[in-house]
Amino acid sequence: MFNLLQSLLANRKKPNSARGIYSVCSAHPWVIRAAIQQALPDESPLLVEATSNQVNQHGGYTGMRPADFRRMVVAIAEEEGLSVDRIIFGGDHLGPNAWQKRTAEEAMALSKEMMAEYAAAGFTKLHLDASMACAGETAPLADEVVAERAVQLCQAAEAAVSGEKPVYVIGTEVPIPGGATEALTELAVTTRMAAETTLRIHREIFALRGLEEAWPRVVGLVVQPGVEFNHDSVVDYVPSKADELKSLLDSEDGLVFEAHSTDYQKPAAYRDLVADGFAILKVGPALTFAMREALFALAAIEDELVAPEHRSSLRSVVEEAMLSDPKDWVSHYHGNPEEQRLLRRYSYSDRMRYYWGHAAVQKATDLLISNLSSLSIPETLLSAQMPEHYKAVRAGKLSKKPVDLVLYSIREALKPYAAACFPPSNKESNF
Repeated sequence: MFNLLQSLLANRKKPNSARGIYSVCSAHPWVIRAAIQQALPDESPLLVEATSNQVNQHGGYTGMRPADFRRMVVAIAEEEGLSVDRIIFGGDHLGPNAWQKRTAEEAMALSKEMMAEYAAAGFTKLHLDASMACAGETAPLADEVVAERAVQLCQAAEAAVSGEKPVYVIGTEVPIPGGATEALTELAVTTRMAAETTLRIHREIFALRGLEEAWPRVVGLVVQPGVEFNHDSVVDYVPSKADELKSLLDSEDGLVFEAHSTDYQKPAAYRDLVADGFAILKVGPALTFAMREALFALAAIEDELVAPEHRSSLRSVVEEAMLSDPKDWVSHYHGNPEEQRLLRRYSYSDRMRYYWGHAAVQKATDLLISNLSSLSIPETLLSAQMPEHYKAVRAGKLSKKPVDLVLYSIREALKPYAAACFPPSNKESNF
């Protein structure tokens, strides 16, 4: 029996069917809420994914285990009126990512424990990613080693699941999570030969380890379509460069490509990617980047309306938090102090997303929202700081409530994905 994602992907070429699906890779409640609000008028399923460093059996950087994350999403969905049946829960980069400094044996033991928690919690789309070299190993790992470890992760999931069987994504040729750190001009697209090798070796080892029943549920292969972003630039998708790679799908029924780091592409790129078989589009930093832009604009409005002693000083509070606890940005942002300051605030890779849960930052955010909720933001100030929001307010499509303004920013970042995956003509799909 197909699960929701498997059915969607199997039907993607039929009339009046969804063409693909975007994956919201974020654990921030406002991002989740905005994504749910976007799915409602789109009449579409919603794929939400937690990553192994955000959410794991030890809490990750969010403090949530898989079951906690699922409960949070379900609670928001119920508040917004979205049926839980339309939500697909996924786990991204599930493997040794969080434990690369340990030996392979230790890291894989922890990875299998994590995978079992994800599967037991009802996550039905799981990325088997064992590509990371562990202590004492040399990168890149051999394809056979990666596949053997992926199979171990799959076995852990299969043993732990009690309800709907999960579908799996394999493949390791992914950009650095959260974006590149070096200058970018263009990227090499995965070759068809490399993709075929990944599939062949995984298929053989799945069969060798007795997982023939699970193999048909491998629905996605992670490849590099030639898209990426770093701190201040984006490599755009060029369809012609993927011609050789996308021809592989002609001989692989039931398989699509999964594209990571699709953040900040032009709207046309998403339509081209989906049409070319990159039917699962991952988005993460672009959503918290949009959220940060909205919050900083609201902080500028607050500066105009609230006395200094009562302001949230959100921008300064976030900066202080990042300086006092630099572990989540210091290895990514280089240069002199002024260059690092600009990166902390404005980098496309948005390492600031790791800090919204810090107590001081959360307190300042709450105060900002409280301050502006007690006031009526003048339209002229909204025009000065948030011109696109101003247009929506004047058109009667948006309220001036501060949280609504933030959610609007996030939804605007999602809309090009939705338009590519769930165009209006496909709203008659059975979801």
